[in-house]
Amino acid sequence: KTIFNDLAFKDRYALGSVNSINWARVLAQIVYYFYAAFRVMEATGAARVRFSVPTGNFGDIFAGYMAVRMGLPVSRLVLATNENDILARFFQSDDYSLGKVHATISPSMDIQVASNFERYLYYRAGENAGVLSGMMRAFAKDGKLPAGPLEGTREELFVAGSGNTRDTLATIRRFHGDYGYLLDPHSAVGVFVGEQHRQKDEPMICLATAHPAKFAAAIREAVGQDVARHPMLDALRDRPTRCTVLPASVE
Repeated sequence: KTIFNDLAFKDRYALGSVNSINWARVLAQIVYYFYAAFRVMEATGAARVRFSVPTGNFGDIFAGYMAVRMGLPVSRLVLATNENDILARFFQSDDYSLGKVHATISPSMDIQVASNFERYLYYRAGENAGVLSGMMRAFAKDGKLPAGPLEGTREELFVAGSGNTRDTLATIRRFHGDYGYLLDPHSAVGVFVGEQHRQKDEPMICLATAHPAKFAAAIREAVGQDVARHPMLDALRDRPTRCTVLPASVE
């Protein structure tokens, strides 16, 4: 992100990103919110739905927020985090302050500073780019988002919660045993938190995030069996690995 902020360098080398910062990815994610909601509403007769979204970088759930702004009938967006709960704390108590990054079995959510969160804050700040810039400068300086510009702007669309490693493993184990469905650790966090915010007549859609075979060790710990397999990954198991390790520095 530091390199991307060097606009001259970024333009000179035509840098691009295919992670959740890329707006094209957010656009694509908006589509499946509409698709999933409409299919579930057709199947159940519900007038509205809820979504539970495991998130670390606020990208996927921001796509849901944009879908709601476009008119999708969603009553709640349930934000689910693991032990790295900075986003959950913001929506629970307006506390967006840096903490230590905890390494977990859901590594894509092991994030403190969520890149797409700034896009959401733009709307919470009354679509005032100057106010937003001031907030982000204060956050960069103090490690804490100032509450002042956001006072009186809380919205009921978001609810939030977190699931720790024990909760995640227990959810994977339960869904595999009860339903024969194998959740990856990220999806399991979303399911665990989503179950706490269910409402009659409003189906809860929990977004899945990855194939469980990417997290075979966590699945083995949860269910006691080596059942998280995928033929494409199995085919790579004994192939040579080629990589160059670079120092983690801007230079």
